[in-house]
Amino acid sequence: MIKRLFGIARQDAAVQVMAVAEAAPVPAPPVTVYDSFSVGLSDALSSGWYLQESDELYRGFVISAEDVVLDAGCGDGGSSLFCGHRGAHVIVADIDPGKVEFTKQRLADTPARIVQGLVGDANPLLLEDGVASKVICMEVLEHVDDPAQFLSELVRVGKAGAHYLLSVPDPVQEHMQKKVAPASHFEKPNHIRIIERDQFEKMVTDAGLIVERHEYYAFYWSVWWLFFWVCKVDLSNPQHPLLNSWAKTWKLLMNSPNGEQVRQALSDFMPKSQIIVARKP
Repeated sequence: MIKRLFGIARQDAAVQVMAVAEAAPVPAPPVTVYDSFSVGLSDALSSGWYLQESDELYRGFVISAEDVVLDAGCGDGGSSLFCGHRGAHVIVADIDPGKVEFTKQRLADTPARIVQGLVGDANPLLLEDGVASKVICMEVLEHVDDPAQFLSELVRVGKAGAHYLLSVPDPVQEHMQKKVAPASHFEKPNHIRIIERDQFEKMVTDAGLIVERHEYYAFYWSVWWLFFWVCKVDLSNPQHPLLNSWAKTWKLLMNSPNGEQVRQALSDFMPKSQIIVARKP
């Protein structure tokens, strides 16, 4: 049959098939790359962040178009962007002019009804008393010279009943980071203090706020940062087998039947951050 169809003998056909096989090697199966930040975002969503359908920046912290939101220490503007998409009046404040300008540009394409930018160290905040209905301050208090003064300004510019979303690094992982991170990570302008859990609550209540919830999250990032210091890669492109492997491990855990239970237990044990949701009387 082979001879009839192709005009070649059976053994010649076998040789030709083998030659084709050798000339075209079988492609390797595709390798899944687990991006650290994508996995971190999935972890944040599981922890109650960025709840799109309910407009909650963090569970219980709802943003609406009627809100005036102050994002103090806005950084790259992730929280501000969420608020802008809800149509809020957003005030972005940071000591770094570049961060303020970058965040304003990010919000330019959102339905935010007003976008304001403030550059400064919040001593004082250049805002009138009682203007904000929502105040966000994420991972800032560990940087500032006088946390009490900083918080007093945040309280001053919040209106009566204003809702506050505050976070600082958790002390358990901070003490561990200190053993492996460069010394500069715990020097100005970086982390100049480690804020203990009871100390954080006292800071907030001493400023005149009522603590509604004190919670913890992101064991994933606690371990990721420990590995990051070991890998010595650039944060703008943190590609390294160790970091990718950790992202893969965490993703597999989150997809496992008891993954959520384990994730929460680990985050209670050694979270990256502690979060306080508070309200101004």
